[in-house]
Amino acid sequence: MTKSASFGLYFVACVAVSCTALAEHAEAGIWPGWLSGGPARHVTIRPSQARMQLKTAATTWKDGSYLGPVMRAYYGVVQVKANILQGHLVSVNVLRYPHDRPNSRRINHRALPLLQREVIKAQGTRVDIVSGATLTSRAYLRSLSKALSQASQ
Repeated sequence: MTKSASFGLYFVACVAVSCTALAEHAEAGIWPGWLSGGPARHVTIRPSQARMQLKTAATTWKDGSYLGPVMRAYYGVVQVKANILQGHLVSVNVLRYPHDRPNSRRINHRALPLLQREVIKAQGTRVDIVSGATLTSRAYLRSLSKALSQASQ
């Protein structure tokens, strides 16, 4: 089998696993190895670890607006403000972002709304970076992470 063919099978296998199946495996103390970066095998975890992972995903914060620090991106800086209502992230205001070059404006016009939509849906910063806006995405997520850490204190 060629390398690309085996990758295709691996990809299909990964996509075919449902969230329900992963939750059932976690509850049973079995975790697919490929989720932890290992080979496609199963590793055993303790049920307490599975519960800890579920608790982390259900984080709530104190209501208010929390200012993240200014984070450096290659072509400028990014700063966000996280808005929390009833313990949930409801919006993110981008206060500063690279916009002095036409290319930066074009990239950020597309990337910033995508990032906001994804972090609100995920209720945190565990989201993928936007392709083509890697540096802005990383700075946005770092600033938001610091803002959310203030909300949890």
